[in-house]
Amino acid sequence: MRLLASISRHGYGHLAQTAPVLNRLTELRPDVRLIVRSALPHDRLAARIHAPFEHLPAAVDCGFPMRDAIRVDVPATLAAYREFHGDWERRVLAESRLLESLDVRAVLSNVAYLQLAAASKAGLPSVAMCSLNWADIFAHYFVEDLRGDAELRGWLAQMRSAYGLATTFLRPAPAMPMADLPNRLAIPPIAARGRAQADSLRWRLSVTGGQRLVVIGMGGIGYRPPMEDWPVAEDIVWLVPDEWGVERSDARPFSAAGLSFIDLLASCDALITKPGYGSFVEAAMHGLPVLYLPRQDWPESPVLEDWLLAHTRAAPVEEATLARGDLAEPLRALWNEAAPPPPRADGAEAAARYLSELLG
Repeated sequence: MRLLASISRHGYGHLAQTAPVLNRLTELRPDVRLIVRSALPHDRLAARIHAPFEHLPAAVDCGFPMRDAIRVDVPATLAAYREFHGDWERRVLAESRLLESLDVRAVLSNVAYLQLAAASKAGLPSVAMCSLNWADIFAHYFVEDLRGDAELRGWLAQMRSAYGLATTFLRPAPAMPMADLPNRLAIPPIAARGRAQADSLRWRLSVTGGQRLVVIGMGGIGYRPPMEDWPVAEDIVWLVPDEWGVERSDARPFSAAGLSFIDLLASCDALITKPGYGSFVEAAMHGLPVLYLPRQDWPESPVLEDWLLAHTRAAPVEEATLARGDLAEPLRALWNEAAPPPPRADGAEAAARYLSELLG
C-alpha cells in the first residue's frame, strides 16, 4: 500500500522530524510504499530517509521566505500567500486528483495544509505532524493586517480549516500550543540517532587530542558569518558547510568528515546554530552543548529555547559576538558545566505506530 509523505522545504527541521517516522514505519510495515512530495533535493531526502521512496519534486506550501536564517522576508511572504490562496479551490481539486491517480491509502504532511484539504476531498485519511503550523506562524506575523483585511482573514480561515480536516495533528515535543486545533495529539520528541566516531573523525581531519570539534550549521537556510575575521582559538577546530568556502587552518568543510550530518553531530564537541527543531532536539539527544543565535521574531523560538535549556548545556549568543568570532569563552563555559541526562526521544515510534494503525 502507498503512503504519500509531504515534507516542507522550509529548512531541514521538517525532514528531521519526518524521516525517523518513515524509517520506523517501513520497519513495522514492509508492505508500505513511500511517495515523498517535496521540493527538497533527492539526495538530501535520501540522506535521511533510508527506505526506498518515489520522489515527486514539488513545493506544496509557501513556508516563509527568509532574508537569512534568522529573519523572515515579510513582504515576500505576503506576496507568496496572496498567489497561493488566490487559486485555492483549483489547487485543492488538482491535488486531490493527483492523490487519486497515485492510489495512496493515506497522507502524512509536515506541514503543508494543501495536502490535508486535498486528502479530505479525495476521501482519504491524513495526518499532520509538526512542532508548528503555518496558520499560527501567519497569524503571528500579520496580526495587525488581519484586523482590517478580510482577504487575509479568508486565507487564515482556509489554513485552519485544512489543518482541522486532518484525522490527527501529531505535535512532537517541543511544540507550539496550537490551541485552535481540536485534532491535536502530543507525542514525545522525534530525533534520529547518530553513530559516534570521534576517534576516526579526528584522525581523518588531522585534529589533535587537545582540540575540540565544533559544528556550525544554520539548518539549511543561508547565513554565513565572516569567519575570515575570526580570531584563532588553538583548542577549537570549526566544521562548516562546504559552500561557505572557508579557508582557515582551524576550519574543515563537512565533506572532509566523510560522515552523515547526524553522525557528525554524534562525534563532535559542540554545535553553533539558530533555533530549529532538528538541530536542537538532535543536539540534546547526543548530549551536545549548543550556542545558538536567537530568532527574536519567530514565534516557535521560545518553546524551542526553553526545551533546549532544560535538556542540554546551552546558551544564546548575540549576532555581533558571532560576527566577531568571540566564541571560545562561551564554549568553554558550556564544556565546564555538568551535562544533564539526555531526554527520551521516542516520538518516531509513537508516530509510526499511529500511522500503521491508520493504514489498517
